[in-house]
Amino acid sequence: MSGSTSTSKEAVIPEFKQLMGHPSPLWMLFMTEFWERFAFYGIRWALVLYIVTQFYDGNAVGEKEANLTYGSYLALVYAGAVFGGYVADRVIGYQRSILIGAMFMAAGLFMIAVPNQDVFKLGLATIIVGNGMFKPNISTMVGKLYALNDTRRDSGFTIFYMGINAGAFVAPILTDYLARQVFNTGDTPAYKVVFFASGIGMLISLVWFYIGRAGLKGIGAAETTGASPMRTVMVGVGALAAIPLVYFLLKLGANALQGVLTVLFLILAAMLVVEGVREGKVSRDKTIAMMIIFAFNILFWMFFEQAGSSFTFLAENIVDRVGALGMAEFPTAWFQSVNSVAIIVCAPLIAWIWVAMGKRDVNPSIPRKFGLGIIFNGLAFGLLGYALSELVGPTGKIPFWTLFTVYWIQSIGELCLSPIGLSMVTKLAPTRLVGLGMGGWFLSTGIGNNLSGIFASHVSGESGMTVESALSGYQSGFMWLMIGGVLLFLLAPLIQKLMHGVK
Repeated sequence: MSGSTSTSKEAVIPEFKQLMGHPSPLWMLFMTEFWERFAFYGIRWALVLYIVTQFYDGNAVGEKEANLTYGSYLALVYAGAVFGGYVADRVIGYQRSILIGAMFMAAGLFMIAVPNQDVFKLGLATIIVGNGMFKPNISTMVGKLYALNDTRRDSGFTIFYMGINAGAFVAPILTDYLARQVFNTGDTPAYKVVFFASGIGMLISLVWFYIGRAGLKGIGAAETTGASPMRTVMVGVGALAAIPLVYFLLKLGANALQGVLTVLFLILAAMLVVEGVREGKVSRDKTIAMMIIFAFNILFWMFFEQAGSSFTFLAENIVDRVGALGMAEFPTAWFQSVNSVAIIVCAPLIAWIWVAMGKRDVNPSIPRKFGLGIIFNGLAFGLLGYALSELVGPTGKIPFWTLFTVYWIQSIGELCLSPIGLSMVTKLAPTRLVGLGMGGWFLSTGIGNNLSGIFASHVSGESGMTVESALSGYQSGFMWLMIGGVLLFLLAPLIQKLMHGVK
């Protein structure tokens, strides 16, 4: 409850006005994240299609490189959260980190509208640096609104997660409409308009948080040593200096980048475990449990993030979209909104199920919820494998309902895993390194995303996706996910023991 503390180490939480049963700043953070996700997902559907169209003259041979670039971009977006979390923890506080990150993201979104491959990747690098300062810290701020023993904590994160998906739902529909219906002057969508509209959304997020942060009553503000304006300037300069490095990593290629990310993850794991050991046996065990779950998180996102890469080419070329849902042709971009609709519809139901099971003392542990998430992801790939082997029509395409259903099944898996993961980090990470722990969560997601690009490049092959290449890839995805989900279920009792009662 607001104003109370659960341990002597926990910071005192101010008394907040309650709105719909939660601290009122939650709703300000909700809308800040809504507009940031609008910006992020606004470009998601267009990136791989734009790369093929703009830099490969529409030739399907460009699909492989588009998938690899997309995976590397997403990986670095999430890997950057490690440094953003550390800067917020130790240097300038969470509020200033969020503001700096929002400015960089907006600049990068406008840059990628320039039709030059080097400027395009430089713009992606700028988005990556900004997102690293923004994303882990806005999530950590949600956790700081609640005491550790506040029973509303998980539901608060679920509400916040719905804000993420509300922005993600609106963005593809609006940006696709602008690109195809308003500013399109030929057969090719006006992809530059997509990027520009997303940049405007990011500016709205920046202004919203700047105005609304007063309501946080000091939560996430810089401590005395971090309040110096000079520190903020130095962080801004450091972020500018990081852009060429990130650009180099993008140019390096996904396979080489995987090695870099793996080393980074091992360093981060060592830092967290060392800090956990310093805080005592319980903190050490919790940190180890968190790292095990991070490993399974990599597996989940490796296959889940096909949505922006191989699933986009699948939807564009192998899914029969004509007449779907009563439309002349269901737009490829709109598939990116299906996941968000499913999250918005199913999130309250899943949250209710957890509460109801908790009242009967049969609520699955965090590891088992993660296992369920991985298994649902696997079932989605199983459906695709069935469609590509049994349901291919005379035109060489699979029915619309199959991919549409895949997004719904994956979304249920995501709800079993992702919002629980955000809350888990705030409960298990060492007290002094919660931001870095959140960075670890996003880094593990980033590693999965980079692997997703590598996997997608194999699905597309050297000359573009075919029914045969998609079938082979998605069947292997089904196998790996089911093995991973079952293994996590078997390990769940050990992991739960290491968590020392955290639920």
